[in-house]
Amino acid sequence: MIKKILIANRGEIAIRVARACRELGIEVVGVYSEVDKDSLHLRFMDDAYCIGEPAPKKSYLDIQKIVDAAKKSGCEAIHPGYGFLAENAEFAKTCADNNIIFIGPDYKALALVGDKLASRNTARRVDVPVIPGMELKSSDLETFKKTANQVGYPVIIKASLGGGGKGMRVVHTEKELEPSISAGQREAKSAFGDDTVYLEKYIEKPRHIEFQVLRDNYGNTIHLFERECSIQRRHQKIIEETPSVALDNNLRRRMAEAAKQVISAAGYTNAGTVEFLLDENNNFYFLEVNARVQVEHPITELVTGVDLVHQQILIASGQKIKLNQEEIYQRGHAIEARIYAEDPENNFLPSPGEILYLNEPQGPGVRVDSGVYQGWNVPPHYDPILSKLIVWAEDREIAIARLVNNLKDYIILGIKTNIGFLKEILLTKNFLEGNYHTHFIDECKDELLKKKKNLHAALIAGALMQSQTKKVTGPEILHQDSEQTTPWQELGAWKICKR
Repeated sequence: MIKKILIANRGEIAIRVARACRELGIEVVGVYSEVDKDSLHLRFMDDAYCIGEPAPKKSYLDIQKIVDAAKKSGCEAIHPGYGFLAENAEFAKTCADNNIIFIGPDYKALALVGDKLASRNTARRVDVPVIPGMELKSSDLETFKKTANQVGYPVIIKASLGGGGKGMRVVHTEKELEPSISAGQREAKSAFGDDTVYLEKYIEKPRHIEFQVLRDNYGNTIHLFERECSIQRRHQKIIEETPSVALDNNLRRRMAEAAKQVISAAGYTNAGTVEFLLDENNNFYFLEVNARVQVEHPITELVTGVDLVHQQILIASGQKIKLNQEEIYQRGHAIEARIYAEDPENNFLPSPGEILYLNEPQGPGVRVDSGVYQGWNVPPHYDPILSKLIVWAEDREIAIARLVNNLKDYIILGIKTNIGFLKEILLTKNFLEGNYHTHFIDECKDELLKKKKNLHAALIAGALMQSQTKKVTGPEILHQDSEQTTPWQELGAWKICKR
């Protein structure tokens, strides 16, 4: 068993991995950039090393600095989390060259499946349906134009390495093609250190279904069922659930077997996710392999009872998977909502700054994977995810109600968040009925972002009412005539102020 692991990440995923390590009796070492010196994840580490300036290229994407920290601290292995270098084959190879275990697939398999273009070709070889598009890498604009004309517009530009929607651009006409390629390359280079992009046919109104797979070094392969990830904004998943209401048992079985075929054909080991698009006629197409633990992995853990990070570490330690496919089943329903520091009313611009007050929900069937605390300054340099609110219940209807109620209890003051926006999504008729696809947010934008009508008049009326109402402070606030109190009243006298 591995004795000491360096976690090459930050925020909630670094904390999640650190907790798993502690449960297995493993020492953990963290890394941080200069701006992250007060980050919450460092409190969960036995030791920590500063790896550079805030810019990702000078810290969390700097392979040599991370490997040097692992060697200096005596770590046997590195867990990459998700994002940053998690799907970087060069990083995995550098680890191998320095006799450090990379907790993920080996660098050859990672190069194959981490490269979205190469993994498409692998899927073709095992007769798994693939979306029409490019088969080879190219930086030649004419090749992009030729492929786009062959498959037909609209098309989509994607980063060959990485994920999370970074580098993606939907293109509707040839005029948009060149600037979209350039923009995708810049974003891919910044996020993943590689500017390779490719093109494929853009399927309109699909559902995004992914299957969680585990494979050990002895060829044992199992799946842990699906996750529905169709609620997306700008190709970034924000709400995920399992089971998917779109799948019946037959379709679920066929997609699961296709996922296992792709993973086995690639010689992949450790945890991975095989992603598919499902069209309106229930035809599924291989999309990509995410060669890492996913942001949304907790919902799979809640319905299967399998700790995926434990499994990653055990497989990397050379152990066989002790689970049999027949023993794994889905129980109940789980949903995850990603909490972002962003302003939905201002085109979802990132909202860095100090968290002045934080109240995270808790209760039966509730899990919060968080990377923040009250008083912490959210930096502007990284993905704005703050935490994930995950719920489990006996059925989907109760799970939705539980998630809505706990979002109401989730209070973050000092910065803007998407909490209210998430509640609006969950309460729409289409979501409640399970009738949605990847363009759900675009189609329901007006409903989800309700305009504030007559705002100025309402503010004036509120000010007049306030001026005519007796001012109540301190303990008196608890003795009002109303039978119900608000969270603000229960806090007593308070005000927002910066230290």
